[in-house]
Amino acid sequence: MGVGKTAPMALPTEHRQVLIASLPNGRLRTEDFEVRSAPLPVPGDGKVLCRTVAITIGAGQRAGLQGSASYAGAPEAGRVMGGTGVAQVVSASGGRLRVGDLVWGQTGWQEYSVQQPEALTVLDPSVLASDHLGVLGLNGVTAYFGVTEVGRVQAGETFVVSAAAGSVGHVAGQVAKALGARVVGIAGSDEKAAMLVDLLGFDVGLNRKSENFRTAFRAATPERIDVYFDNTGGDLLESALFRMNQRGRVVCCGVVSQYDTSTPGPGPRGVPGLLVNNRVRMEGFLVFDFEPRYDEARRQLSAWMSAGSLRALTTGYSGLESAPQAFVDLLAGTTSGTPIVQVWEA
Repeated sequence: MGVGKTAPMALPTEHRQVLIASLPNGRLRTEDFEVRSAPLPVPGDGKVLCRTVAITIGAGQRAGLQGSASYAGAPEAGRVMGGTGVAQVVSASGGRLRVGDLVWGQTGWQEYSVQQPEALTVLDPSVLASDHLGVLGLNGVTAYFGVTEVGRVQAGETFVVSAAAGSVGHVAGQVAKALGARVVGIAGSDEKAAMLVDLLGFDVGLNRKSENFRTAFRAATPERIDVYFDNTGGDLLESALFRMNQRGRVVCCGVVSQYDTSTPGPGPRGVPGLLVNNRVRMEGFLVFDFEPRYDEARRQLSAWMSAGSLRALTTGYSGLESAPQAFVDLLAGTTSGTPIVQVWEA
């Protein structure tokens, strides 16, 4: 998913967008979105026109459609679905950006977008767009700060992560491993659990759907849990709380078990009693809290990638029209790593 530095001489008069056709009631459906053609946007003074190369799909976007993500704003049918993408500048009128620059920003689910230059991050064109959106994008940066700053993982500790084969989870587990922790990953199938160990270097992979999960979970954490990185909430969070060590830390990153439903389940039992008795710290965070330090995270993640201790995992889709299906697949648990939709090939 690399891209060259040469923009086309001619631009189309129209481009495609994916709109929110209806706010989902219950599980997300592809019918909740609509692909349409619209006039090509025209950049005003000081703005740039960008052609989307690829976009990423995240579970947190489902929370945005629920209206339960404060950072996403109020959900609204009839507008372009929001999202993060890598794009190429195709029209610019001076300033720090030039035609052909590869950039990262809030492109939305559309082929072209008008952007404020200061809202864009210029990227290294030699790095794959999928890496810019995955392990070096908000997913990887979220994992990095969740492990290092919120969880404060130390060498020799037991680190457990749920949704471990997902976009954030697969990076979080590898970061904890690079820091010297013993890493247990929880995924949604035997195949994913095996992949965590065989491909990503986790110490243990568990299938949360297996009949003997609770027994296997106890066996995998004989010294209990020092840091639990929670991407799911629900029953898994409850199970982890009963296994926490004294002075353990619970990193609350996401609640994917609650997103794709109109009837979210109750919170875990044992709160606050388990927290009080074991002096456990339970802390939620948003990656945007660490925005001034994004470059720091990307430098360290890149170094781990170069050293071979961090591997990027993605599920690829082709064409803007495939974005709704990628979203549905993500929430159904059939993707691994970061879902990436390739919108344009150089």
